[in-house]
Amino acid sequence: MSKNHFKALAVLGYHKIGPSPVGFPATWFYIPEETFTKHLTFLEEEQWEVIDLETFLRGLEHPETLPDRAVLLTFDDGCKSITGAALDCLRRFGFAAVVFVPADYIGKTNLFDSGVEPEETICDWDDLKKLEAAGVSIQSHSASHRKFSTLDLEELEQELIGSKATLEAGLGESVTAIAFPFGDSGSDRAETEALLVKAGYRAAFLYGGGPVDSGKLHRYRVPRLAMGPEADLRALLKT
Repeated sequence: MSKNHFKALAVLGYHKIGPSPVGFPATWFYIPEETFTKHLTFLEEEQWEVIDLETFLRGLEHPETLPDRAVLLTFDDGCKSITGAALDCLRRFGFAAVVFVPADYIGKTNLFDSGVEPEETICDWDDLKKLEAAGVSIQSHSASHRKFSTLDLEELEQELIGSKATLEAGLGESVTAIAFPFGDSGSDRAETEALLVKAGYRAAFLYGGGPVDSGKLHRYRVPRLAMGPEADLRALLKT
């Protein structure tokens, strides 16, 4: 393979699949099941290979192990609704995915979205175990879902270490990846990355880009494409 061979990696960032709760208007974060199915159909028909988290992490160390066109499907917040339409679609296509969960809100509601998004129930431990049994990796979305740039170093370290410890204790599985809440990696990139290393994370996800050359990824600044109901995958994944 040529040293200049471009191997495309796209990380898609979703939130909620399906309708908003009764009585609430749908926001940009709600993607109809039909639209999500069309996205997955496009990936399958256009031969984008959907990979799981472990394949992605291995590819960070050894980019040559990734397919020429790879996609990682991710979901933020861990709303309980993902155990419905989203999981059904993933199972139908046989696709893996990653769900990033704010550990302090497991089994509660998305109070971190109060006044902005409709109130939604967050997955409880049984829901998360159900997802894992279906091939969905559960990873960190911090503990409190606060913007990292508003935290001091001690608070930031606790967000990283505490959320990882809570998820690992509850699920018995290793937590090695995090999606920054609101795509906010903190006020000092070097300090955040040092804490990620200390806590044992192997990858951290932002927003703002893709597809990218899988051989040129920075493990703690992995860009994701923010997916909304009007997202045109054909245009977004043009390489």
